[in-house]
Amino acid sequence: MRLEGKVALISGGARGMGAAEARLLAREGAKVVIGDLLEEEGKQVEAEINEAGGEALFITLDVTREEDWKHAIEATVRRFGTLHVLVNNAGVGGARAPDGGPIPLDGLTVEQWDRVQDVNSTGVFLGTKHAIPAMRQAGGGSIINIASIYGLVGSSGATAYHASKGAVRLFTKATAVQHAREGIRANSVHPGFIDTPMTERLRSDPERREDLVRRTPLGRIGVPADVAYGVLFLASDESSFMTGSELVIDGGYTAQ
Repeated sequence: MRLEGKVALISGGARGMGAAEARLLAREGAKVVIGDLLEEEGKQVEAEINEAGGEALFITLDVTREEDWKHAIEATVRRFGTLHVLVNNAGVGGARAPDGGPIPLDGLTVEQWDRVQDVNSTGVFLGTKHAIPAMRQAGGGSIINIASIYGLVGSSGATAYHASKGAVRLFTKATAVQHAREGIRANSVHPGFIDTPMTERLRSDPERREDLVRRTPLGRIGVPADVAYGVLFLASDESSFMTGSELVIDGGYTAQ
């Protein structure tokens, strides 16, 4: 029960990494709020946690809408009394060409660019902005921003995605420095290629999947639990001397 007595809000918690994080944090004693636009899937995760003896609440959350974030924080505090952990997990991939390949930089539209930034970057800002007053009242907290290895290195495509995740990395450091004296920590998590709905198209191509596995030193694609355990560490007091840092969970992909 590494999170006993803590309250956590997870955006994008209805499936993939977010759902794995919600289940694990609840299993370790946290009261969990699942924020997502996927109501059916989110309520299913809520039911699973409650039926297993945990405490969970699903709320509808569009991370690009400030009013939704205000409501999410208010609902969390109203239901569970406080907020200790925020996991800014919600995100979208980069825009894709009709054949599924990446769109080159000079082919991106402003609308495609803005959509990725709105969800991946502005959504993290809004969640953090509205969580801080609640964490201040709680005497501190842990903000965990899910970025990507593509916020650390470049590639031949996904320009908007790279920019959004790089923004998350430095936003996290700024948050950490500004709020350290209040006992509010902020760290970013940088997953590699993980078996989630977001990477399904990539993984469904046998040739591309084989290439990913070959290029990963540990010889496999990650699973949501790999990331969830990193989030658990950052949410717990075990990481109390850690803020403004990056936790890379990529099977060694970026170590080469």
